[in-house]
Amino acid sequence: MMSSSLSDIEDQVPSANACFHYIPSKNDADQLTHQSYPGSSFYVIKNTQQSSPFPSTTNSIPRTGNARTLFTVIPPMPQGTKTKTNSSSQRLLIKGGRVVNDDTSTLADVFIEDGIIKQIGLNLVVPNATKTIDATGKLVMPGGIDTHTHFELPFMGTRSVDDFLTGTQAAIAGGTTTILDFVIPSKEQSLLEAYTQWRERADAKVCCDYGLHAAITTWNEQVAKDMEILTKEKGINSFKVFMAYKGVFMLQDDEIFQVFAKCRELGGIAMVHAENGSVITELEKEVAQLGITGPEGHLLSRPEQLEAEATNRAITIAEQTRCPLYVVHVMSKTSAEKVTAARLKGQIVFGEPIAASLGTDGSQYFNRCWRHAAAHVMSPPLRDDGTTAGYLMDLLANGSLSATGTDHCTFNANQKALGKDDFRKIPNGVNGVEDRLAVIWMKGVETGKLDPNQFVAVTSTNAARIFNIYPRKGRIAVGSDGDCIVWDAEATKTISAATHHQACDFNIFEGFQCRGLPIVTIVAGKVVYENGQLNTVQGSGKYLETTCFADYVYQKLYKREELRDQHFKERKIEREPYTGEVIDITKPLVINNQKDQPAQSSGGRNLLDSSFSLSGDQWDDRNQRKSTRVQQPPGGQSKGLW
Repeated sequence: MMSSSLSDIEDQVPSANACFHYIPSKNDADQLTHQSYPGSSFYVIKNTQQSSPFPSTTNSIPRTGNARTLFTVIPPMPQGTKTKTNSSSQRLLIKGGRVVNDDTSTLADVFIEDGIIKQIGLNLVVPNATKTIDATGKLVMPGGIDTHTHFELPFMGTRSVDDFLTGTQAAIAGGTTTILDFVIPSKEQSLLEAYTQWRERADAKVCCDYGLHAAITTWNEQVAKDMEILTKEKGINSFKVFMAYKGVFMLQDDEIFQVFAKCRELGGIAMVHAENGSVITELEKEVAQLGITGPEGHLLSRPEQLEAEATNRAITIAEQTRCPLYVVHVMSKTSAEKVTAARLKGQIVFGEPIAASLGTDGSQYFNRCWRHAAAHVMSPPLRDDGTTAGYLMDLLANGSLSATGTDHCTFNANQKALGKDDFRKIPNGVNGVEDRLAVIWMKGVETGKLDPNQFVAVTSTNAARIFNIYPRKGRIAVGSDGDCIVWDAEATKTISAATHHQACDFNIFEGFQCRGLPIVTIVAGKVVYENGQLNTVQGSGKYLETTCFADYVYQKLYKREELRDQHFKERKIEREPYTGEVIDITKPLVINNQKDQPAQSSGGRNLLDSSFSLSGDQWDDRNQRKSTRVQQPPGGQSKGLW
C-alpha cells in the first residue's frame, strides 16, 4: 500500500480517476472502525465509480473536503514500470543456450531461484511452475557492468536528464545489469552528506543493482576521515580525483598524492580523470581569442598530449604511493600507451576506454550542425584521429586496457545550448549506457579482435574483479546473482534516438548498424526485458557494497611491495656514525678571507682557490718578488739592430 510520502495533489485532479489513501489526523472527529486491518493506520477512500482493489471487509467511507486536506493521491506509474513489491519465490530456467564466461564456453541450462543461480548443466531437474526461456542457438552471458555513469548529476549549471530510473531502464534494455555511479559533492557538501544524497536519489528508482564510487574534490583531514567511514561502513572502495575542471573539481599534485596514499592505506582503488587542467584553461582562452566559439574549440583546447601527460603524471604519483590506479575514460592512443607502458613494468594500473571512444570519433566536432557537434562534447574529448577507436580495441584485446564504461551523462539540446556562444559553457557529457554492449560487440567481436569470452571479460568480469564484486557479479556460476543476458549474435538493429530508452534527445551513435544484441535481460532472476519490451520494477535494484583489499588488485601488490622492501634493504649501506663538527646555524656564518691563505707545503698556492679581486690585488702581494732582469731572454733582446 502506498504511503503519504507521495506528493499531495489539489482537488482539481478528476475524482473519477483517483484512488485515495486517507490518513486520519489526531483532530479527526469521525470514528472509523478497524475490521479487516486492526493494526493499520491507513484507510482507503475510493471513488464510488471505481471497483475496489481491496477485500470487501475493508470499510470505505464518504467524506467531504479537498485532496490536500484529506488524501494522498497515488499518481499513475510510467508505462512499463511497476512499483516495488514483496513477491514470493520465483524460478527461472534458461534452456538450450551456450553459457559464456570470460574463460569458458559450454552448452548448459541455467536454473535461477530467488535471484541466485542454483544449478548449471544439462537435463536439470527443476520444480514445477518454473518459467522457461528457450535460448537455443543463443549465448547466455553475465549481465554487463557499466563502471562509469553519472545519473542525475548537477553539472555546469544544469542536471543530466537520465535519472536512476530511466538510466537503469536504458541499461537493462542494452544488456547491462549493474551500474557504478559517482558521488560528487558540491562545494558546500561533505563526502558523507553527498553519499546520503546519492543513496536517496538512487534507492527509490533503480531497476538493477548499483554501486558507488566517490569523487574527492577537495582535501583536508575531514575528507580523510570521511574516506575511512565510506570504506568501512558504507561500502565504497574507489575514489576518483580530477586533474581537470580547474576551480571546480581539480586537485593539485600534492593533494592527489595524499588521496592516493590514503586509498592505499584503506585498501581502495584510486581513479583519475587525467587531463592537464591548468594548461587547458590557458588554451581555452587562446582559442576563444581567435574567435572560435563552436564545439570544435573544445577539441582544439584539449589536445591529446595533455591527456597523455596527465595520465603519466597520475601513474607516477600512484607508483610513489604504491596505490592501484584506474584511469577512467581513456580517449587517446597516447594516453593508452602510458597505461600500457606502466602495466608492462608491472605497475597495478587499469585503463577504461568507453563506448564513445570505441564507437565514434572527434570529427563530429566539425559538423556544420551546431546541435550535432555540441552533442558530442565531453571531456576528455573524442579524438579526431580516425584510427583511435580501432587502436583502443586492439589494446582491450591484448589486455593492456581492462574494462569498459560509458561516462553516461546526458543533456538535451536546450541544455547544451547554454554554450551556444561559448564552447567552454557547453555541458560535458554523452550517452552510451544502452549502446555499450552492442557497440563493443560490433567493433570487437564482429571484426575478429575479440572472441565472446573476451567480450564478457571487458564488459563485465574484469570490472567485477577490480571493484571486488566477483563472483557475485560478472560470472554465471552456482551461487552468483541471477543477472544474465541472452545474446543473439544474428539480431540486428539501427541505433536511433527515436527508439532508444535513454532520456536524451540525441544519440551519438545515430545510424550505427548493430549485429549482435541482447534479446532477454534478467535481473535477480526476473525477466525485465524481452522482445523489445521493458518489464522493470522501480526501486527493485539493490545497493552493492564494494569492500576493500580486492584480491584481484592487492594480491599482486602485496608481493611486489615485499620485493620492493627487500630490494631497498639490500641497498642499505652500513656506516660508522659521523663524529665531526656540525655547523651551528644559529650563529652568523664566517667566510675565510682567501688573501690570508698561506701557500701549500709544496710552495705553490691551492689552484682551487680564486685569486681574483676587483681591486686587482693578488693574495700573495705581501711577498716581495724578485727583480733580477733576464739579460738574454729566449728569442733575443728587445733592443738593438737586426
